[in-house]
Amino acid sequence: MDSSTIELPGSDIESVSFENNKLTVRFSRAIIIKTMSGSEEKTRWWQAGALVFDGAEIESDLPASPCVCDGGDVGENIYTYRDMIPIPLESQGRAHCDLKIKGSEQRLQAWAEGVKLIMDDRPHYIEHLRKSE
Repeated sequence: MDSSTIELPGSDIESVSFENNKLTVRFSRAIIIKTMSGSEEKTRWWQAGALVFDGAEIESDLPASPCVCDGGDVGENIYTYRDMIPIPLESQGRAHCDLKIKGSEQRLQAWAEGVKLIMDDRPHYIEHLRKSE
């Protein structure tokens, strides 16, 4: 089975908005790691998209954008994803984020009633990642 995940550290955040209890983290360049089943090697891609939290409650100030994500946690129900987001992601139930912003002590922290990852267009190839010997 093939899998794709967003690698949060190094992903470019275009904007962060909070309106009508909806938190939207818009990525202009989310870094994607693709893995093919049976292969030890991976590929790196980029793609624009948005991480949307519905029924959200913000626990921190919104970061100034654009900015670069420096990692953190995204959670849905019993799962917490550290420094990554699985593709696809759509879940109803308790969701949260605690994202670090590169070059600052600021974090984006929120709780929500659901989370959805919406990717735009198509992924763009960056490089092949070979297993280091």
